[in-house]
Formats: sequence, C-alpha cells, structure tokens
Amino acid sequence: QVQLVESGGGLVQAGGSLRLSCAASGHTFSSYAMGWFRQAPGKERDFVAGISWSGGSTWYSDSVKGRFTISRDNAKNTVYLQMNSLKPEDTAVYYCAAGLPTSWGITGNYWGQGTQVTVSS
Repeated sequence: QVQLVESGGGLVQAGGSLRLSCAASGHTFSSYAMGWFRQAPGKERDFVAGISWSGGSTWYSDSVKGRFTISRDNAKNTVYLQMNSLKPEDTAVYYCAAGLPTSWGITGNYWGQGTQVTVSS
C-alpha cells in the first residue's frame, strides 16, 4: 500500500516555473515506477511524465518534453516534477501516481488527491 500527497501547485504567469512534489508513505515506494498525470476541466486525465523505480529511466508526453523534468529521491520517498516555460495550456489538476511502467505511461495502482496548477497568459 502506498499513500501519495502532492504539493507545490499554484498560480504562475506564462513562461514561469513551478516544482511539484509528491510525498509517499509505505515501505514499497522504491518498488514502483512513479508518474505525473494531469486533468484539465472537461478533459480526460493524461499522462505527463514517468520515472523508473531506480530513477534511471524517464519518459514524457510530447507536450511537455524539453520543458518538464521528473525526478525522485527514494531516501525521502518523494518524486518531483520541475515545470519550466509554463504555458496556459498546462493549466490542470496534476496527479501523482505509483504503478508499473507501460508503453503509454504508467499504470495507476495508487493516486494522490491532486494539486491545481494555473498558468495565466
């Protein structure tokens, strides 16, 4: 069992940066791939970024590649999402997830409650 709590969301102007954090509890954190998803109003939840259990592999959606960076610190049971060059279309609720890597992202075995990111133009 893994519990996930996101933080770091907020309001930022276009071109700005934010860093999201996801704190995990549960002794199996380092066994899972971790990922970030986002859901804008009226849209489906989309995969954003994933990272392997060791941190050695990362993968991103095309829409954020080159702007966002995912990382993890297994000693702190925390995964991060550094978001740079933010655009209004990045506005969404961002969710942290733990699961297994897939060809399209990661499975959502466990989810956080989400944190709002709003990018103003």
